[in-house]
Amino acid sequence: MPHRDEEIALLSDELEMLMQERQFLLRVVGASAALIASLDSKHLPVGAIEAADMVATTINSLSEETLQDALSAVHAEIEENSAAA
Repeated sequence: MPHRDEEIALLSDELEMLMQERQFLLRVVGASAALIASLDSKHLPVGAIEAADMVATTINSLSEETLQDALSAVHAEIEENSAAA
């Protein structure tokens, strides 16, 4: 049984590490979504518009639940008309 207890402890540690990584990634995504939503593309250089579009496309491919988790992680809210744009 000690070997099984070691495996359980290792799996528990790995799960904890993955959950911490998820929280970090949610904060990155939430901050990125808030930034993209606040940009005015008329005032950005072409390269920045292309990069913002790539980030926005990636964020838009997330599930609604994951996006809400990400926004909650950074205490951000995006207005409906901004999110749809």
